[in-house]
Amino acid sequence: MHVTAIIAAGGSGTRVGGSAPKQFLRLGDGRTILERSVSAFASHERVSDIVLALPPDATFEFADSPADGKLRTVRGGARRQDSVANAFDAIAALTDIVLVHDAARPFVSADVISRAIDAAVEHGAAIVALPVSDTVKQVTMEGGRRVIAGTIPRESIYLAQTPQAFRRDVLAAAVAVGRDGAHATDEAALAELAGFAVHIVEGDADNVKITTAFDLERAIRRETAASSVRVGTGYDLHRLAEGRPLVIGGVEIPSDRGALGHSDADVACHAATDAILGGASLGDIGRHFPDTEARWKGASSIELLRQAAALVRASGYSVANVDVTIVLERPKIAPFLATIREGLAGALGIAPDCVSVKGKTNEGVDAVGRGEAIAAHAVALLRQ
Repeated sequence: MHVTAIIAAGGSGTRVGGSAPKQFLRLGDGRTILERSVSAFASHERVSDIVLALPPDATFEFADSPADGKLRTVRGGARRQDSVANAFDAIAALTDIVLVHDAARPFVSADVISRAIDAAVEHGAAIVALPVSDTVKQVTMEGGRRVIAGTIPRESIYLAQTPQAFRRDVLAAAVAVGRDGAHATDEAALAELAGFAVHIVEGDADNVKITTAFDLERAIRRETAASSVRVGTGYDLHRLAEGRPLVIGGVEIPSDRGALGHSDADVACHAATDAILGGASLGDIGRHFPDTEARWKGASSIELLRQAAALVRASGYSVANVDVTIVLERPKIAPFLATIREGLAGALGIAPDCVSVKGKTNEGVDAVGRGEAIAAHAVALLRQ
């Protein structure tokens, strides 16, 4: 079964305030609202691909993440239903089930996504929703004042969330109704207008929508309070040999000798890789990229670091910062530290100011001090 997720991110998001649309604002872990929403679907094992509707002239880069190879972007429309219609035109021909999700709901869980898929398979159209727990009053205006006109049985009231899920043919009919002039705030309403029964499945109280500045502040506070902080350490050492390039943090350093290893033997990347994998309890570099496999022969270690960072994100953690110490007698690497730092930051998907790189000598002690080897230590802080 081929499942496509449409993520509607074409709005201006002005009510939240700030200099950018709300979907591009950052949460407590440093990722944007949009990144969190895309990641939830990209890492879901049943979601085959994603079509992302963006504001005109906006771009979205989510390189080296679980979204690699899954993500396409389209231009959003003036209304949400226009953005979804544009995205629907771009879905794969073999798509069976389509999920529609608001980018402003970054905390959607894998269980909620699975429930929506299952309900669409069974019923054709479904939304996740929450029953209300408060008494619901219907209000009218009389003489400029709000007056209760009646009490609505709360068991009949549900608060709609996303994703909303549809068989392809159902959503096609709903989109057609919208293009014929009907206006609705979500695709479920369009499906109703097209004559389909839309079923309800259990939502999640944590699947909140960020609309206002207060919503954003509350989400950041909640995330910070609930986040799990993990620390990982990494260490790597390689002999130096003539005829080998000296690669540190993805940067080739002029030298008459380089590190000897199965890959490019980049100790900075290897130590950082072990640190982030260790922090997420995902083993070490040898488990994921063993030197017994020919495909890693001569591999770029900074690319392995990118893949490791994607694994960490898929496990529910984000890299907050990394500190790397490189121990090398010669050559001096001070002129290259800024470039190394930027390369590591890019591979990890974090800002350069969240990466520290230092060069040290071993004061002539042991193999490193004699210039026979190079070593690196790394510490990584992860947040859930």
